[in-house]
Amino acid sequence: MYDKLTQKDIEKMMEEIEYRKLVVRKEALEAVKEARAQGDLSENFEYKAAKQDKNRNESRIRYLERMIKTAYVISDESRPDEAGIGDRVELYIPEDDETETYKLVTTVRGNSLKGLISIDSPLGKALRGRKIGDKIYVRVNEAYGYEAEIRAIDKSAEEEEESLRKY
Repeated sequence: MYDKLTQKDIEKMMEEIEYRKLVVRKEALEAVKEARAQGDLSENFEYKAAKQDKNRNESRIRYLERMIKTAYVISDESRPDEAGIGDRVELYIPEDDETETYKLVTTVRGNSLKGLISIDSPLGKALRGRKIGDKIYVRVNEAYGYEAEIRAIDKSAEEEEESLRKY
């Protein structure tokens, strides 16, 4: 399945690839070279660790390049009165008598602990394209779901520099 990415996501991935190729790769190669110079490679933990770091970096580069190559590019624009990618949405959940705020993002930026909800998640699917005052039903699984009401949509939500880097 192709990942749905915005042009901004792709640009951030390209930045990470460039950083990894120009900076991290150089540092990793130097670390391997220094560890190799310490002697017996069969019992050299530093050498093994340096090789693992180098290989992790190369794997991440390949992963990002493949993700960009197979991406399905979507627009991050939405109508002024509808919830879309990059918007903060305030929800009232009557079952819990609570109000919660989430930001809609693409799958690669999703982080529920930080309130960043993927548009492919059950909640993201229920929110995208909806308006203030709409009541939604979020189906979590076959046996459970819950209702919520959209109280506010903030289109001017500041763009956090959520880095895609994992180093």
